[in-house]
Amino acid sequence: MHATTTVLVEGESDRVAVETLALRLGHDLTAERVTVVPMGGATSIVHFLDRHPDAPGNRLLGLCDAGEARGVARALERARIGSGSLAELGFQVCDVDLEDELIRCLGIDAVLNVIEAQGELASFRILQRQPSQRERPVTAQLRRFFGGRSGNKARYARLLVDALPAGQAPPPLARLVASFSPAAPPQGHHT
Repeated sequence: MHATTTVLVEGESDRVAVETLALRLGHDLTAERVTVVPMGGATSIVHFLDRHPDAPGNRLLGLCDAGEARGVARALERARIGSGSLAELGFQVCDVDLEDELIRCLGIDAVLNVIEAQGELASFRILQRQPSQRERPVTAQLRRFFGGRSGNKARYARLLVDALPAGQAPPPLARLVASFSPAAPPQGHHT
């Protein structure tokens, strides 16, 4: 049986962003036997760790939000995958979440250009005028906008990754996708 790489991510928008960047960088995830699995939230990691094949060469990688990092680290330790820093175990951590990372990497103006290209800038401006949003930073308003409608986060994940200039990506996402390469050191494997 050939070795596989399983990449655990919190949700569907994270899966879309990881797969979109991997494709842009020339990865063939099927040929490389990489599967990106959205868990439906980081707290579901225990269920997914129970199903991860404990076989030589099978790698486990992941991406999580900073607020979930402790729980992910505890789950990896309980599953005997390892202890130590999440990066050493093949898990990358977003400062707030992946949307925030993409917004910071692109810059607010570029993100607004993406929204405008979708014909939704007027909707975003309406959201900004809502009393609960007026005093919030633009980055928080953008994150609220992306999460406001079903399927919007995943759709914008693809659009924002596609808008990244060549050679530029949020560090946690870039490190994760770089680790797919067969030349990458085996991280996050069972010992």
